[in-house]
Amino acid sequence: MKKISVLLFACTATLGFHACSNDDDIANIAMPSSEEIAFENTIEDLYTLDASENDSIAETFTWNAVDFNAPTPVYYELQASPSETFEDITVIASNLSAPTYDAKVKDMIAVANEAGIDNDAETEAPNTGTIYFKARAYVGSNGGNTVEKLSEAIAVNVELVEGEVSILTTWGLVGSATPNGWDGPDVPFVLTDDENVVVAYANLIDGEIKIRENNDWTLNYGDTGNDGTLEEGGDNIPVTAGSYKIEFNISDLTYTMTPFSWGIVGSATANGWDGPDELLTFDATTNTWGTTATFVDGEIKFRQNNEWVLDYGDTGVDGVLDQGGDNIAITAGTYTVTVSFDSLKYTLETN
Repeated sequence: MKKISVLLFACTATLGFHACSNDDDIANIAMPSSEEIAFENTIEDLYTLDASENDSIAETFTWNAVDFNAPTPVYYELQASPSETFEDITVIASNLSAPTYDAKVKDMIAVANEAGIDNDAETEAPNTGTIYFKARAYVGSNGGNTVEKLSEAIAVNVELVEGEVSILTTWGLVGSATPNGWDGPDVPFVLTDDENVVVAYANLIDGEIKIRENNDWTLNYGDTGNDGTLEEGGDNIPVTAGSYKIEFNISDLTYTMTPFSWGIVGSATANGWDGPDELLTFDATTNTWGTTATFVDGEIKFRQNNEWVLDYGDTGVDGVLDQGGDNIAITAGTYTVTVSFDSLKYTLETN
């Protein structure tokens, strides 16, 4: 997780305030509020978090509105941390105009994972523990010239339901080249075996991209100079249409973009055995690949990168893929196709 330093800055309305930056002059002359900021919602004794319900609301956090005695908008932020000292901070949501936010199950799971809480029965990591939240009120540019109030940290006890391990991270890919454009939601990055490297799989069009955290612009990276090294707030990264594997090293702020795809090929597809293949799309929530495809009577296989270096069929027709296995017979129709290249299980459901 990228560490975020919280920069405290307060300018008072004394003769010394002229030393402040010209940015957000209204914010700079704001008087610190006499009000404290504190959570108002009731915290449950234990939150049971199931990765299969990632997009469900785990808790609606609310806190009191704060007046900074200045004619400028007040914004709010919900922060989380694996430790009570908030040495590592995850910004769950920022630039909120109202003092409330619906935190999703996946938001809490991401922080729980940072705290060493796991839902994998095969590991020794505990599946229960405590994570922490703070509310922040601020005026200004949310940068160097900011007047702010922070609540006390509240402890939230969580239990992760054992089952499929969530591989979601707080990082995402955003931009005109992505399916959802600059507004998101972003194409998610997922965990890899290297704790410093996360990866995203995306079918992109001609356009530009950036990497950002929490579907928000508070922390975003571009590549000024297009040299493979990222800079905070750097230039947009130009992209040529294609399917890519994007690896992001959080530690040294480098990235790579490699052409990569899984697809369906065969006599049952529109392009036959020569391809190009029917592209599959990665679902980070379930760690599977899938598509909805219309086939004619014929056969199919799954293969990587539109070539025969790595391909899968189903010898024995048992729903489990075999590398280089037998062709899979298909009856004409429209199908929802789902494949796990980890478990090698697949389903073909008629629509």
